[in-house]
Amino acid sequence: MENQTVSKDILLLERLQVTSQSSTTAFILLLLVYIFILVSNLGLVALIFRTRSLHQPMYLLLCNMSINDAFGATIVIPHVLRDILISNSERYIHYFCCVIQGFCVHFHASASHSVLMIMAFDRYVAICNPLRYATIMTNRMVVKLSVAAWAVVFIMVAILVGLSVRLSRCRRVILNPFCDNASLFSLSCESLIINHIYGLGYTVVLLGSSMGSVTLTYLKIAYACLRNKNKILNSKALQTCATHLAVYIILLVSGFIIVILHRFPQLSGHRKVASFLGHVALPTLNAVIYGLQIKEVRKTIKAVFNNNKISLMNVK
Repeated sequence: MENQTVSKDILLLERLQVTSQSSTTAFILLLLVYIFILVSNLGLVALIFRTRSLHQPMYLLLCNMSINDAFGATIVIPHVLRDILISNSERYIHYFCCVIQGFCVHFHASASHSVLMIMAFDRYVAICNPLRYATIMTNRMVVKLSVAAWAVVFIMVAILVGLSVRLSRCRRVILNPFCDNASLFSLSCESLIINHIYGLGYTVVLLGSSMGSVTLTYLKIAYACLRNKNKILNSKALQTCATHLAVYIILLVSGFIIVILHRFPQLSGHRKVASFLGHVALPTLNAVIYGLQIKEVRKTIKAVFNNNKISLMNVK
């Protein structure tokens, strides 16, 4: 009986479509990308915290995104790297680990939206209420916004995954290279009506609040810029907003692609690739966009490299 329980909790993951000839190349490239994601995102966080000139609400809120991107990549990429190494073997995962991974996958994706929402609010206050910005966006407000962004998403995802965990299981195969909520409830033969209703409501609330708040924010920002005749201030405002908007559009488009591909079972292979790339491409692009496009961050990075060069020259 004990062996049956153990075997029931051991799930079989779908194999990656990587040939034995290309497995080494794929492993090296993916490992390099993962190292870049960790170094760039966590390095950006360290840079912001150690540089006093960057101790501003905009950059402190940016730390949430960098941490979330490093977290999202760590959920999936090390697991996939291990699978590439054992390309000729079957892949197993314990049900509990699958639940944790599924929770983290959705937590990362949802937190990406909530963090960008609070960053949009920061830009709105900075551009539409510049005289009250320091009064509104205090360190206490930054902490409140950050906690709210993570806590609300945590509760929503916990309910989402909890509804799948309550179901009995009649299958052991995960039709995906990694676990997510759809993989979890597809293991059951019970009625999934509650899961589908909550999942639809969860998606509508998350995307509706995300798209609604960001759209409303940028309409007000655009109106404020049209009223303001100062071209220099408008140019600076649009530069910071363009960075945020580019990241948001990339996130939104990638999310819609995955949702659309879910509706076409014959394109399941494309959906799996798109879903995996969401945990690889987005964290990489976010670090590059914010690291290179924000003038203050770019200046600080150059200053750090110049100081290191001077230190090395002095040593020699």
